[in-house]
Amino acid sequence: MRLRHQVALFAVGGVLGFAIDAGIVEALVKVADWDPYLARLLSFVAAASVTWWWNRNVTFAHRRRHRTASEWLRWMAVMSTGAALNYGLYALLLALLPLVRAWPVLGVAAGSLAAAAVNFTTARAVVFNGRESAS
Repeated sequence: MRLRHQVALFAVGGVLGFAIDAGIVEALVKVADWDPYLARLLSFVAAASVTWWWNRNVTFAHRRRHRTASEWLRWMAVMSTGAALNYGLYALLLALLPLVRAWPVLGVAAGSLAAAAVNFTTARAVVFNGRESAS
């Protein structure tokens, strides 16, 4: 599969993950009155799990080679670099910008975009590093 196609499919998964991440954090903060930092931790785990499923079954289906449980654990471990960048930028913007405090989804978006390149590179090189299939 061409790299450009993989990037496009990874981006679709990222949009799906973003919708889940942002939806959960907004609901927890606005509806359930959660602390926005704690809400983001829960929303991130949910979103990362969905993006793992998407990338395993769509983006890198031809490259997967690990058992499901170990692959999910590997995904979560290597995504921690992107997650740290993602959460760090979110927390910084939340602390500095009243607009982001009013609309945490803006911080989620900024963090997600910043981490996207790191996440794609590590996903392709570390998690889904099986041999390319002939098809």
